[in-house]
Amino acid sequence: MTTELSTPFAKSLRLKIEERQPGFFSLMSLSDNGHPQLTANWARLLFYRYESNFFGIGANMDEQEIRLTAAELVELFSPTIKHPFVQHVGADDQSKKIIASTHALQILWNSSVLWEYAQTETTEEGKFHLSFKIPNEFANDEFVTSAFKDIEIDLDYLTSVLTTAVQQKLAFAGLTENDLPTLLPFFKEGGWPLQKEHSIGNVKVALRLSEPEENSEEWLLETVLATNKTAKLWTPAIRKRHYPIPQAVPEKWVPIAEDIASLQNQMLELMDLSEHSISTESFLHVSLEDVEVRKLLRDDFAKLGALGFDVILPAWLKELKQSKLRVKVSASNQSQKSMAGLDDILAFKWQLSMNGEELSPEEFRKIVDEKREFVRIGNEWFRIDANWMMEIRELMEKAEKENWTVRDLLFREIPEELAAPLSADEEELDDPFFAFELQKSLKSYLEQLQHKKGLPSVELPKGLQAELRPYQQEGFDWLVFMRDQRFGAVLADDMGLGKTVQLISYLLHTYETMGESNPTIIICPTSVLGNWQKELARFAPTLKVHTHYSSSRMKDETFTTYLENEKPNLILTTYGTISQDIEFLQNVHWSAIALDEAQNIKNMQTLQSRSIRKLIGTHHIALTGTPIENRLSELWAIFDFIHKGYLGSFGKFQEQYILPIERDESDRHKQILRAKISPFLLRRTKNDPDLMLNLPDKQESKEFCPLTREQAALYEGYIEDTLAQMENMTPFEKKGRILQMLSKLKQLCNHPALYLKEPFDEAKTMMNRSVKIKRIVELAAEIVDNGEQCLIFTQYIGMGHLLQHCFSELYNLDVPFLTGSMAKHQRDHLVEAFQNHEFPIFLLSLKAGGTGLNLTAANHVLHADRWWNPAVENQATDRAYRIGQTQFVQVHKFITLGTIEEKIDKMLEVKSALSQELIQSSNWLTELQEDELLDLLMLDTASVR
Repeated sequence: MTTELSTPFAKSLRLKIEERQPGFFSLMSLSDNGHPQLTANWARLLFYRYESNFFGIGANMDEQEIRLTAAELVELFSPTIKHPFVQHVGADDQSKKIIASTHALQILWNSSVLWEYAQTETTEEGKFHLSFKIPNEFANDEFVTSAFKDIEIDLDYLTSVLTTAVQQKLAFAGLTENDLPTLLPFFKEGGWPLQKEHSIGNVKVALRLSEPEENSEEWLLETVLATNKTAKLWTPAIRKRHYPIPQAVPEKWVPIAEDIASLQNQMLELMDLSEHSISTESFLHVSLEDVEVRKLLRDDFAKLGALGFDVILPAWLKELKQSKLRVKVSASNQSQKSMAGLDDILAFKWQLSMNGEELSPEEFRKIVDEKREFVRIGNEWFRIDANWMMEIRELMEKAEKENWTVRDLLFREIPEELAAPLSADEEELDDPFFAFELQKSLKSYLEQLQHKKGLPSVELPKGLQAELRPYQQEGFDWLVFMRDQRFGAVLADDMGLGKTVQLISYLLHTYETMGESNPTIIICPTSVLGNWQKELARFAPTLKVHTHYSSSRMKDETFTTYLENEKPNLILTTYGTISQDIEFLQNVHWSAIALDEAQNIKNMQTLQSRSIRKLIGTHHIALTGTPIENRLSELWAIFDFIHKGYLGSFGKFQEQYILPIERDESDRHKQILRAKISPFLLRRTKNDPDLMLNLPDKQESKEFCPLTREQAALYEGYIEDTLAQMENMTPFEKKGRILQMLSKLKQLCNHPALYLKEPFDEAKTMMNRSVKIKRIVELAAEIVDNGEQCLIFTQYIGMGHLLQHCFSELYNLDVPFLTGSMAKHQRDHLVEAFQNHEFPIFLLSLKAGGTGLNLTAANHVLHADRWWNPAVENQATDRAYRIGQTQFVQVHKFITLGTIEEKIDKMLEVKSALSQELIQSSNWLTELQEDELLDLLMLDTASVR
């Protein structure tokens, strides 16, 4: 095929064309001296017959540059578009190559022969991919060679441009590569290039869809003809409907009858009407059911419109909004009890209506069975969601057959409309699609589960050595209620609100009041094991507690025999120990399984998590202070522990909630998830106004941390070596040496690297060598996650630098450290920045930062190491707890078990009870006798174990 290329030109456009990325080009017009010209001066010459771009409506341009897709570039150089008296000249070799390529492609672009070279393949995902293979003989065509002249023909580049241009052209028309199986025959038989409309002279061929007649359920699809002179549509008379097209049309249209038949056949090839016997010789006239109409509307009509064919739809159908049937369900418990229970069977009453017209359940079932999508109610048509209707029908049938209980409302995978009663906002809607009403006693019961209000009050156990605050009493009542109802529970109160004492109260109740004989197992991180030992001894001294930990712990039959003979109430153990001993621990039936810091099971694939799920218990309880609603993977893991399978598989949960919430920030999915988990989750924060009334202004707590094996060995070794050296010292020298040892041992309690004066290793390695460091870093990170700020005080510069190292490497936090050597202006700048919330953690040396500073932005104070003088610690705490502080302040004092820190802490408590004045300085230490000082130094190995 050859085409005349050259034409007498009156003007040249010297174009510099660059391919910015595959399929996208930029064009500049250069003057004779090589300067870019304003697009306003040459754009209309380029867009001569490209109407929207000619007027600047669709063009992507700025002052000197026009940006085009490959499809636009090929079309602009088409003889039917380009200006007949403008010649395009390349400003450089690359531009010449691009212009020559687009000229050469005109042979194919404007002819259906293009599709003889099309190649399609199906990807693994089932999608079609389109490409073209231009044959080598194409390069010998006279038109092509004249376009390239002295430029080498690059067939691979031509193929690339052509493939991209066609893909873009299809996409612009609203077509996808997946439409290709039906489009290829159409394109090969004259359907390319794409046209805006299909007509023969002044006669237009179109399809018309008509809604069912009254008392009928069948739609009509037919071919109609129209002319420019009249708006009336022509169809053959009934008696001629089955005639061949040349015999059915008026005499004036007989000469174009074959063209009419050809256009109709093109449309038929683009639709799936395979279930009907359709003649291609006569005019189309076929009856359709709802399901067929739905498919045509969804797929085929859009495709026809994109290809320039007219499809005439009923006016109401174009305006139609999808409607849902209005469903009202009343549920009541069939029993005669005044108070509902979880296992009460529900009775449902269904009322269905649309547009004010009520439907009987039988009429509704008929609509569903017929898979109707378009329904006439009265004189109006409605489009309804057939899938939604099917769900409602299945719901009705299940409710009738399966005797649903109140428990099913909480645990079944049912539509969210039935998950809970209407909220106040929904009740105000004029016409809710789905209304769910509950009998009064049933509604009251579900509200108890959702809001935790009005629960039965439980008398505090006699053995509890504590007074519970009102919100703690509510938490205790809730845990007992959840056990009674056989529901697992997640107690997720903010840190510092007393989750531990609420759980201990509950455990005491199970043994004192309920007469429970099986033991409970509490699983916690190693770093808080000492805390649990202390808190249980303090609040519940009557409970028999066994700590299952360390290399000397009982195993297998020895452990089982111990349980049978000694009958301990509580087994206290760690996550690491569980994974090692699961083979015999899984054989015990536990009264309760309680996880502290439950986020430790967030990774379901770890041996630790899998082991915990093998344990069997009457009641599963998870404690966590982290905002689990913001950590959805942790939320799923914890709920899978308290109620296996309640949130489905992790993959399903990720698809249903994690992706919509974390990727799309879907408020609707957040609301659905919150409603689903709320019956089993109790979370109060320090910012709750109701709680603030019941909290002290300041709360102090002690964080007991065990020594690692390395620390314990160094501790004992140092004492033994020093005692041997002291045998020949005078009493005065001994006392001086002992006082020197105190500081050395305190550094060892912080971290062995500080005692050994070693350089810092990786942060994770450093944290594994000291439980105290690990607890401080993790607690501070948790505080930051909660959007709060904290102060960390230490006496040792090395300790401050070690904490900085850990925060930086593990959490990418740049934590300032205020020391005595810091210049005043720098110190003032840091204080101001902290108060302005520019950084969340502030490290301070006890002496340098303990007085004279106002740091009320912090609501947590961490004392990394204990000072001999509590007044110094209190002064440091008062940097945050002072006038101007509007937040509840929590003070955390870290103490290593069995060491000098714990013994000093006990002595301070005793002396405080006797007289505050005795300990207002550190001098009291020097008043101790030599044997008292030595006792302070000795390691309490029982505590270490």
